[in-house]
Amino acid sequence: MSATLWLSLLSQRRYPNQQLPPADAAPVRGAFVQDYDRVVFSSAFRRLQRKTQVMPLPETDFVHTRLTHSLETAVVGRSLGRQAARLLLENDAELTRTLPNFDQDCGDIVASACLAHDIGNPPFGHSGEDAISAYFTSEVAQRFLGGLSPAQLADLQHFEGNAAGFRILTHTYAAHSTGTAGLGLTYATLGAFTKYPKPSVVPAAARTGGTSEKKYGHFQAENPRFRHLAQELGLLPKDAASGFYHRHPLAFLVEAADDLCYRIIDFEDGLKLGLIAPETGLPLLKRMLNDPPGRQGSVQWHDWREELGYIRARLIGKLVNELSHLFARYAPAILRGHYDQPLIKEVSCYADLQEVQRLSIERLYRSRPVLEIEAAGFEVLGGLLDAFLTATFDMQQNHRSRKLLDLVPNQFRAVGPQTGAPAYEQILLLTDFVSGMTDQNALSLYKTIKGIELPKGF
Repeated sequence: MSATLWLSLLSQRRYPNQQLPPADAAPVRGAFVQDYDRVVFSSAFRRLQRKTQVMPLPETDFVHTRLTHSLETAVVGRSLGRQAARLLLENDAELTRTLPNFDQDCGDIVASACLAHDIGNPPFGHSGEDAISAYFTSEVAQRFLGGLSPAQLADLQHFEGNAAGFRILTHTYAAHSTGTAGLGLTYATLGAFTKYPKPSVVPAAARTGGTSEKKYGHFQAENPRFRHLAQELGLLPKDAASGFYHRHPLAFLVEAADDLCYRIIDFEDGLKLGLIAPETGLPLLKRMLNDPPGRQGSVQWHDWREELGYIRARLIGKLVNELSHLFARYAPAILRGHYDQPLIKEVSCYADLQEVQRLSIERLYRSRPVLEIEAAGFEVLGGLLDAFLTATFDMQQNHRSRKLLDLVPNQFRAVGPQTGAPAYEQILLLTDFVSGMTDQNALSLYKTIKGIELPKGF
């Protein structure tokens, strides 16, 4: 039975419903490696190099951006996927016969989904999501929101980077082409990417309170797409009519890789920035290794920063091994829809990981430079949205409105093939424009349209 389920869950067909390649035309790269490559070459992924991970607008080279975080998460995810799949193969002869490349495919799917997991995040980190939500909740935005359904309002007033990511991966702007595939990824990778397989509004009676319900994973505009995806993969429904499903099993490994990387590597950044003292941070990380008393390494460290990198590498390796075994243990329950908790909560050193997170929140995420720039992000993103929405819905199209709209690329406006788009879709297009910017681009454009700073010459 599990082999049949996995065969559906690891579908190599490409969204939307493209046929598989002929059996006698095997590509040099497998379907899921092609997914990875498509993400790497996308412009949305490239923009992650100038989007905040923890420290907004970093001036030092070693602090992580969304791009480096995504790359590292993909590396960890590949190891998790392959190791967990090999453990499943050890006890399932039918799975081995049905899917001989199961371990490699799972590793490549998880790596591709991890690579894309933050592709929809707006400028200024998670505070950017809060800034967009706060704008659409504000009194000044209400003039644009009349006539929207409760679910459409929820999309905007509780803006979610995961849903924006699903939109990037599956949406092609009519102003660009007649295509409908987004990046044209496989159903398997899209399923593993979707950690929150639900829209912003679902029936209360269908909720179970699991980790996959903590946020939402697609906007109303993409609801038909996600329901199609879920049916293709054979995801278990919670309320199929609303687009509410149980997770793809590999989404648990995507979540675990992200949890592992942001907890440990954000903490590493805090140490290197001097916001967390090494005499506090290093012993905490060493304790999680649980080395036997008196263990001596072959290297004598003279620089704590180099030792920190060594400890981090060993710790990630230890936790990848532990998480892989946890996934293999819970896989039967996951396949039945009976398990919906973060795997990271099951690891032996979870209490210490919680202390790592507490210190990161207290000394890194709430440090003055972070808070100051995040606060500025509310003004920047709210100001951009208000300016461009005012221009879009200006029936008189005065000179200022026309000048502002000239700054917006056609794919983000209701012009040409997109003429006549409803208000919700027009708002979503402009939200795509603003949330897709890098930190620096958003700040520069805000200064320009507010007359704070003139753009530099070519």
